[in-house]
Amino acid sequence: MNGWRRKGETIVAGFEQQEAAVLRGLVSQLEDMLTARAEEAPQDELAELTGIRTGPTESPDDPVLSRLLPDFHKLDPDNPTREDIDSAAAMRSIHEPELLDKKVGVAKTVLDTLPRDGGNVRLTFEQADAWLGALNDVRLALGTALDVTEDMPDELPEDDPRAPHLGVYHWLTWVQETLIQSLTS
Repeated sequence: MNGWRRKGETIVAGFEQQEAAVLRGLVSQLEDMLTARAEEAPQDELAELTGIRTGPTESPDDPVLSRLLPDFHKLDPDNPTREDIDSAAAMRSIHEPELLDKKVGVAKTVLDTLPRDGGNVRLTFEQADAWLGALNDVRLALGTALDVTEDMPDELPEDDPRAPHLGVYHWLTWVQETLIQSLTS
C-alpha cells in the first residue's frame, strides 16, 4: 500500500493482495465478535412491541469486547453502590445495541469497499469516516490482544509470539494515519 491520497471528493489507496487479505480477515473477525455479542441480547416482548431495543446489562467478559464496548457509567471500584451498579446496567442496556450497530456497520463498509484480491479502493468522505472507525476498532482489538502499552518497544524479540502481530498493529496505525492525513489536507 502506498498510503491514502485525496483526489477531489474521493479518497484513494491501493492494497496488495496480502494486505487486503489481512485487513479483511481482521475486520471479519471483529464483525463476527460484535454480531455474536448483539445476538446475546435478551429477548424482551415489550421492547419488540415498542421498537425500543435493549441490550445486555453486564459488561462483556472478553477483554477485547470489553475494550470495544466500555461501561457507559463509571463505577467507583473501591465502593460501588447499588444505585451505581443499577445505573451502569441500565445505561449499557440502552446504549450498547446502537453502539454495536454502528461498529458492525463500519466493518461492513470496509468489507464492501475493499476488494478481496486487493486493488484500488475509492471512498467517499462518508465511507472514509467509516473506515476510520473500523480501523480504530481493529487496532483497539489487536492492541488489547497483544497487551500493547505506551512504553512497549516498536519491535519485540523474534521469539516473542506477539512479534509478527505487532508489525500488523503498526501497519494498521500507518493506514489509519494516512487516511486521516488525506481527509484533513
